[in-house]
Amino acid sequence: MSDYRKAIKRIDVSTGDSVRILRELQEMSQNDLAAATGIPQSTISAIENGRVRLGVDRAKVLAKALRCHPAVLVFPGWDVEHESAA
Repeated sequence: MSDYRKAIKRIDVSTGDSVRILRELQEMSQNDLAAATGIPQSTISAIENGRVRLGVDRAKVLAKALRCHPAVLVFPGWDVEHESAA
């Protein structure tokens, strides 16, 4: 395990924020994302507003539609390039 570096949190972004930010960067509406994933628009809204937890399965589906790694959604704001002081 000594080959791994601990991640450092760079900014405070919730998982819902990360979904919204990536969706907006790709100029997708919640309805567009719902159509691309099969996840109801109301659930996407609830995820973005922190009312529903993302979960691993939803993270995988959303990440595929948003063309990113699921970890970007599940662990937003973490920088794995620098080692933690802890």
